Amino acid sequence: MPDSVPAPTYPVTVRNRVKRLHERGRYDHDSVHAILDAAMLCHIAYVIDGQPYCTPTAFWREGEHLYWHGSSASRMLRVQKPGIPVCLTVTHLDSLVLARCGFNHSVDYRSAMCFGTAHIIEDLEEKAKALDIMIDRFYPGRNAELRPSTAQELKATMVIGMTIEEASGKIRSKGIGDEEEDYALPIYATRFPVVQTIGASEPCPRMPAGVPYPPGLAGFTAGRRLDEIMTESYRKTYGPADSSD
Repeated sequence: MPDSVPAPTYPVTVRNRVKRLHERGRYDHDSVHAILDAAMLCHIAYVIDGQPYCTPTAFWREGEHLYWHGSSASRMLRVQKPGIPVCLTVTHLDSLVLARCGFNHSVDYRSAMCFGTAHIIEDLEEKAKALDIMIDRFYPGRNAELRPSTAQELKATMVIGMTIEEASGKIRSKGIGDEEEDYALPIYATRFPVVQTIGASEPCPRMPAGVPYPPGLAGFTAGRRLDEIMTESYRKTYGPADSSD
């Protein structure tokens, strides 16, 4: 029988090693990518003239590459244009954990940190394609229903990408974790699940009558979890597993 192929992982280095509660660390592609693909927003950390900044923005993943976009006038993107080290992070808050002492209060979460060098997408056709893919990544099939972007809109938009050089995930899902001798104390302890859900659709009041609800938005129903929709949308766009997974 042939040996099984080991699951791909990111190299563990001084930069991405989980040092605190290392047992929660994840370095395999499946775990890290699952955290990324369930999100729409990330935070990009970078340094300008010795001053650290951290900017929230929408992002998407294609294999081992991450992309984000913004205004061509954005200081963040203009600084990243020549190619600078950045750290992209994503966090999902899954629950609030109330224990029997302040020290053991916590949260359940999923997080990922990705390190790489930002670079601008200069080619206009490549940039236009990336922006089209961004729309379909979040809303499968929607780009085909839209009017094309104008030359001015493309000029006003900058797309930045980076190859994931190193990455790590970190997950806490244990719920309440008290000292053994504290469980008998008459103190209320509980776990409050936290979910971000879709609300009821609010169609534009100026939309012409008779415009049908797009089939690609079928998953966006009131009450559904956003992280589940994002994961589902990713798979609809890229398939159950992309070429790097």
